[in-house]
Amino acid sequence: MTHAPAAARALLASVLSVSALSTTAACSVLGNGTAGPATPASASVALPAPPSAASAASPAVEPSPSAAPDSGLSEEQLRDALITETDLGQPWVPTRGVATWRDGLLKSSTENADCRRLLDVLYTEELFGTSAGPRAVVALDDAYSGAQLRYQVAAYRPAEVDRTLRWLEGLPEKCGKFTATAKKDGVQKVEVDALTLPETGDARQALRVTMTGETSDRQLTVLTLDLAVVRVGEETIVLTNGGFGDVASEITRVVAEFGTDRLTEIQKQGRVRV
Repeated sequence: MTHAPAAARALLASVLSVSALSTTAACSVLGNGTAGPATPASASVALPAPPSAASAASPAVEPSPSAAPDSGLSEEQLRDALITETDLGQPWVPTRGVATWRDGLLKSSTENADCRRLLDVLYTEELFGTSAGPRAVVALDDAYSGAQLRYQVAAYRPAEVDRTLRWLEGLPEKCGKFTATAKKDGVQKVEVDALTLPETGDARQALRVTMTGETSDRQLTVLTLDLAVVRVGEETIVLTNGGFGDVASEITRVVAEFGTDRLTEIQKQGRVRV
């Protein structure tokens, strides 16, 4: 078990408190024609606390048969590096299943190869393919807004990660605006924007993807999905945060920073024990 730095924990609690109020306000006006789940009138946010190795969020560690970089982290340490519902507090809970918008909107096709690859990555959540070592993954749901957050830590080869980060960096120019066709939900207008992360870790990159379309009864749908990647030595954090309605980019930023601090501390502990 490890404790994230106090400053990072305080920042996480502060941002989540503000976000809960913003989400409540945003969802109260969803009657304007934007399709999305309803939100209760209020939400409380707990101060974050360090998770145990056996989190209530039931994170999974996925071993791989291929050789891993020699990071020295055990599977238990990878679990401890995860962000869980204990950190985020209400309304975040262990996931109740894959969001319906994942199959409905992310299973889309488009002509441009880079844009098509981006959609595939968002759907499969396999940005780097199979991990070169063990991987710890947790998925959480916002019980009020229906947003989903998926957070994973895995050992990937730094050169491969940095090459993919350069590809992500170029996507706002290559795929700034394009049209995609979803099998279930028809034509979607897609926008891809750069999302700035705090100067944390060894390398980082993030995007905000917005898909706008209509339901069969002509209600407007707006899906917002953040994708953030931070490399910390031999380990890499991959975070997605998405849903209908207001998806706070600040949550993506602060969770990425908080998670990087936690992973860095665990890496230090691992080196001390070697």
